[in-house]
Amino acid sequence: MRIAVLHGVNLDQLGRRDPAHYGSMTLAQLEARISEWGRELGIETTFFQTNHEGEYVERLHASRGAAAGLILNPGAWTHYAYAIRDALEISGLPAVEVHLSDVMSREPWRHQSVIRELCVATVAGRGAEGYREALQILKKELPE
Repeated sequence: MRIAVLHGVNLDQLGRRDPAHYGSMTLAQLEARISEWGRELGIETTFFQTNHEGEYVERLHASRGAAAGLILNPGAWTHYAYAIRDALEISGLPAVEVHLSDVMSREPWRHQSVIRELCVATVAGRGAEGYREALQILKKELPE
């Protein structure tokens, strides 16, 4: 079982961004941890990060047939990028939306998610552990 983990805008800056919201782990460290959790669950993980919305959309388009499911953290695009929403819908893949911080306890504009209704679950405010939870959710959601 292959799960694609797609990180969006500014997530390449993990380790430099406000650690109170995002923790101190770098993106490379986070991806290593996610890979380890995936292996424990019998899941192969692939990773992609971009700061360019069109590239994120293209990766979603290419995900069908390349992955059984998706873990998405689009970053700020979550709140307004309808092109990403449409691309997720086109993919037809089960997805879990993940946010390191508790977006619902932050600024009001962060409460909106244009992808939430297309996802089987949303995990927010659990830091890196949220990705482990997302893997577990997808493992239950997908046929062996």
